[in-house]
Amino acid sequence: MLAASFALLANAADLPAGMIKTAKGSAAIEREGKKTPALAGAALMASDRVVTGADGSVGITLRDETLLAVGPNSNVWLEKYAFDPTSHEGALDATVKKGTLGVISGKLSKQSPGAVQFRTPTSILGVRGTEFVIDVKDGD
Repeated sequence: MLAASFALLANAADLPAGMIKTAKGSAAIEREGKKTPALAGAALMASDRVVTGADGSVGITLRDETLLAVGPNSNVWLEKYAFDPTSHEGALDATVKKGTLGVISGKLSKQSPGAVQFRTPTSILGVRGTEFVIDVKDGD
């Protein structure tokens, strides 16, 4: 029984955080030091980075139905993601190093206030169910 519980936890940790729904121009996923093209249908894992070029953009849907829109010349890091589809509890921590990120929050922020945070080089945003855009200029 204990072994089965550990197996379930290991499988949950291997689940993707979400999926790339749209990708245009120069866009890549950086995972464990490797860079792969960000293509529609690609899985996005917790701890992945999404990097876009001057002509790039990426649309992402996370498992809790959070929608992310990464704009051109952006570097966005999904630091931590956990979501329980039964209780809608978990955590989302992401960092926008540069560029733009549009967010429409999903079930996680509505169920677990304070469990969703977005960081920039100069601020931390706590999310409790809303829509917003983060714009980090170079040098900000």
